[in-house]
Amino acid sequence: MRDQEPGRPADAERRLSTKEAAELLGVKPETVYAYVSRGQLSSRRAPGGRGSTFDADEVQALARRNRRGGGTDPAAGGELSVRTRITLIDGDRYYFRGIDAVELAERHTYEEVAEWLWTGTLRPGVAFAAPETSVAVARRAVDALPEHAGPADRLRVAVIAAATADPLRFDLAEEAVLGTARTLVPTLVAALPTVRRDHVDDGPLAHRLWARLSGWPADEAGLRALDLALGLLADHDLAASTLAVRVAASARAHAYAAVSAGLGVIEGPLHGAAGGLAHKMLLDVLDQGSAAPVVAEELRAGRRVPGLGHRLYSGEDPRARALFAALEEIPRAAPALAAARDVAATAARHAPLHPNVDLALAVLTASSGMPATAGETIFAVARTAGWIAHALEEYAERPLRMRPRGHYTGPRPPRPLPE
Repeated sequence: MRDQEPGRPADAERRLSTKEAAELLGVKPETVYAYVSRGQLSSRRAPGGRGSTFDADEVQALARRNRRGGGTDPAAGGELSVRTRITLIDGDRYYFRGIDAVELAERHTYEEVAEWLWTGTLRPGVAFAAPETSVAVARRAVDALPEHAGPADRLRVAVIAAATADPLRFDLAEEAVLGTARTLVPTLVAALPTVRRDHVDDGPLAHRLWARLSGWPADEAGLRALDLALGLLADHDLAASTLAVRVAASARAHAYAAVSAGLGVIEGPLHGAAGGLAHKMLLDVLDQGSAAPVVAEELRAGRRVPGLGHRLYSGEDPRARALFAALEEIPRAAPALAAARDVAATAARHAPLHPNVDLALAVLTASSGMPATAGETIFAVARTAGWIAHALEEYAERPLRMRPRGHYTGPRPPRPLPE
């Protein structure tokens, strides 16, 4: 039992000074605030504004966790944790501001999901429109790229071009950033070249995006599946690209620059480009008539099978489940769906992995006349909503809090200068 301080009730909350908390944790006093930035400790201003105090029980619990983990300094490694009110992943479900994200995406358009992420308010019927000036500048920049430029290349260039057309981009007030958000997302879509020359650029964002991904006519079921995919992918907590966005926002980069930071990360095969790998795999399965030789080749090469497993879900990815259900209503998607099920069943003999959203996204793109790169485009456009939500949240925090210390493991100085 904890020793009771004289004159204090037994159940009174005991507070520690920064120095006391640092001693208990075995770190420098300034490192205590790194734990606060990561959401691992809460602080309270001391009476009279003299520094901060920390709950003793909370500090002791953190110290015990650190001892079990083999390190006490946040710079020494471990999982980064950041306070956020945007997305919660709990078990095999995820939530946007407390609302089941799958239910939200199934019942509302992508634009409505984005508004919920940004403001916590649902705006039924909201539609995003891009300023003609921004679109014109972004299109010229994108059109100047070589033909082999990928989706992330085009979108990064479009973001930078749109930023140059916005003289108020450095205004980080909430309403100003919201204004940027509502025009940037449709500008990104409008800057991409259309596949169908007879397309009229109006209607929901999913309709405008479809014409840039597929030469097939847009049908209601296909548009609904695309819109659902956008809503499901709008955010997913602190994925690698989202963390990059928050670092940029912590340094007070404007919203365009923060989104550009996110776009710089998604090209990796373990992030935004994963859907393209799954798309190509499904085409191979359809071409060979069986998943067995395709999966065998992936395993023989020492590669993970695309579209299977997710580090945050022990069971099925809820985004995949919802998108698969929507695709089952589209007759032309049946062959790709069967191929995806064949892949999952075949790979299960090697490892019990569930399909993730990349495999479901691949079924959508492969069955809609879209190229393998379409999944990356859908992912990037969708995730822009989440990136801006996180940038908005980070602007409300103290500047430069996303600044971890390096855990130096090199030779100890001083060393003589090489001859």
